[in-house]
Amino acid sequence: MKEKLHRYFSCLMAVVLLFSTISWKVEKHYCMGHLVDIAFFVDAQGCGMNPSSEYETEVTQEKNSCCAHEVIAVEGQNDLKPAFNDLDLEHGLFFADYAPSYVGLFEPLQAKYISYSAYIPPKIVKNIHLLDAIFLI
Repeated sequence: MKEKLHRYFSCLMAVVLLFSTISWKVEKHYCMGHLVDIAFFVDAQGCGMNPSSEYETEVTQEKNSCCAHEVIAVEGQNDLKPAFNDLDLEHGLFFADYAPSYVGLFEPLQAKYISYSAYIPPKIVKNIHLLDAIFLI
């Protein structure tokens, strides 16, 4: 039970670390108040009704446009570099001694050799248990 709980929490912490370091972006494109396109991690496609003129500025296009564009972005953590400047000689020796024994835990176990697998038992000629039994009369 304790081992399963330990595995569950370690997997949960790995997933939390993964999702906290990834940057997320969700874009939604609305046309006349209706959701037209939703995109994850990339730009949403427009509906094609935006008036595009090379003489109009972005401010003019946004005022006259019937479309709306919503962006939800979550920045992930980027400062997760481990600091090894605190590592002194005693800790380095401990890691050097411990690493080979730790790596040995993940090697597959050798299959046990069974020397009697080809052994064929003798044929039963007589019921020896019955012959050796003592009956009280």
